[in-house]
Amino acid sequence: MQECILYKPEKNNSVRSLACAHKCLIQKEKTGICRVRKNIDGKLYLLVYGKVASMHLDPIEKKPLYHFLPKTKTFSIGTLGCNFKCDFCQNYGISQFDESSNNQIFGREITPEAIVKEAVRTECKSIAYTYNEPVIFIEFVKDCAKLAHENKLKNIMVTNGYWSEESFDFIKNFVDAVNIDLKSFNEKFYNKLCSAKLKPVLETIKRCYKNKIHVEITTLIIPGENDSEEELEAIAKFISKIDKNIPWHISRFFPMYKMLNKPVTKIETLEKAYEIGKKYLNYVYIGNV
Repeated sequence: MQECILYKPEKNNSVRSLACAHKCLIQKEKTGICRVRKNIDGKLYLLVYGKVASMHLDPIEKKPLYHFLPKTKTFSIGTLGCNFKCDFCQNYGISQFDESSNNQIFGREITPEAIVKEAVRTECKSIAYTYNEPVIFIEFVKDCAKLAHENKLKNIMVTNGYWSEESFDFIKNFVDAVNIDLKSFNEKFYNKLCSAKLKPVLETIKRCYKNKIHVEITTLIIPGENDSEEELEAIAKFISKIDKNIPWHISRFFPMYKMLNKPVTKIETLEKAYEIGKKYLNYVYIGNV
């Protein structure tokens, strides 16, 4: 546990977290939406600092990143918690962990120095902050990322893009690549299925590109939720207005978490999305098939 940097004090010993676009007002002894940033006696603490719940060696293409350090390994880490509550989450075991459980260990204890040392030892070219939303443990990300750069490693954030402007400014000089989930182009989708909003995600995509961070976008195509031709075209158009060379990954949905009643995405739907994407973008990839 370590005191957070991105927060400010408010009245009556409450604090305002500045890590993500929710900007939670957190009362004493309470946590924010992510459940890992806690107000203790009027100060905000990161409960998962140095506590990794998932750690693996991955091919970088799995992130997915196809146009950044291809055919290399990335050292992937994630913690508990998330600032979204997606009904279709694939990593809900760590992102939507049960606070009431006696297993509230918050993961394996490990220092930024040990993470970087292990990434170098395993001949990775990068560290990926992934599996859950990295912006909720942004102070830990930055400490790892600074050391990574000192050891000639690149830094990758696999993210839902729900960053605050403060968190972007805090981390921007230490992030080399992002894969951002653009889950939908519909405000109702974000409200209903993620407990979030669309606009901050779009702003993060634009900020990352403007700051010359390598950007790739992923959209999980969910039957009956975000698979209309109109919405897919809106996503492709938005990306193309930023840069036609930004890769767009179209991912196949499988029933998961609270969406076990949904069918698997048809191959025909993915092919339709690919055709729409190729009208506007130079690089479109179908994944999870």
